[in-house]
Amino acid sequence: MPSDFEAHAARRAALARHLHADGTPLIMGIINVTEDSFYAGSRADEHEAVTRGLAMWDAGATWVDVGGESTRPGASPVSVTEERERVVPVIQALRERRPNGLISIDTRHHEVARAALEAGADMVNDVSGLRDPKMRDVVVETGCAVCIMHMQGEPDNMQSAPNYGDCVEEVTAFLHNTHKALVERGHPAELICLDPGIGFGKTQEHNIELLRAGRSLAVKHKGSLLWGVSRKSIVGHLTGQTHPDERLPGTLGLATVAFHLGIDLVRVHDVREHADLFATLEAFSSNAKTADQDQWGGPSPQH
Repeated sequence: MPSDFEAHAARRAALARHLHADGTPLIMGIINVTEDSFYAGSRADEHEAVTRGLAMWDAGATWVDVGGESTRPGASPVSVTEERERVVPVIQALRERRPNGLISIDTRHHEVARAALEAGADMVNDVSGLRDPKMRDVVVETGCAVCIMHMQGEPDNMQSAPNYGDCVEEVTAFLHNTHKALVERGHPAELICLDPGIGFGKTQEHNIELLRAGRSLAVKHKGSLLWGVSRKSIVGHLTGQTHPDERLPGTLGLATVAFHLGIDLVRVHDVREHADLFATLEAFSSNAKTADQDQWGGPSPQH
């Protein structure tokens, strides 16, 4: 039988492998146990959330991300108690039904994060970027995987007047400084993921700048990088589609960019569609191993 240390080391290695993509972005499916998330199609009650999470894994998701508080622009906060009561039963049920499934808790509250980890979650996904020292304590004490996101302001005011001297530089500095603070406390660097926070205290220009920066945001620490752009307003601005229901094609367009830029994870509402997209892109990528180029209609190597 493996020792507790060996089991912990094996679990940490497994988590690390599922934060760093090997050529194709990993997929994180969004589960919102809420009544007011910006995309109505993502909202679910407890039973539906469990069913949806299992279906996402089956469709190709590596992670399912469970949240109980909407952090859309202008959203009002919910109490810690209510948020915890929304997410913990879902995480417990998902862990029971799929013992090896990878679960992330989407929260900015340390009490909810701790309860979720105790219920079976593997990662904390904090939109506030671990601003709360107590959230950092939870991450370090449990040794969980963590996604650090950048947000200027708070959800209820973050889009009022986003302002930066140099957006890419400031966001990168925040992410790297938080990353460094965790590592200096002994947290494994390979369990840290960075997220530029598209739409969280950014104008459209800021969002584009951050996406164009690609992997440079994580190069300093060779960290994992996540994009969360699914059906967001950035897609609406790019495509002219004002309603989230109409933004799947544009979202898939940005996922194609993520594929070519080497982004590690994409957080999405539509798992099957992204899995199909990446399977197609991978088949035609320069790294794809094919028996003969001629099968794709190109010139045969013999000619």
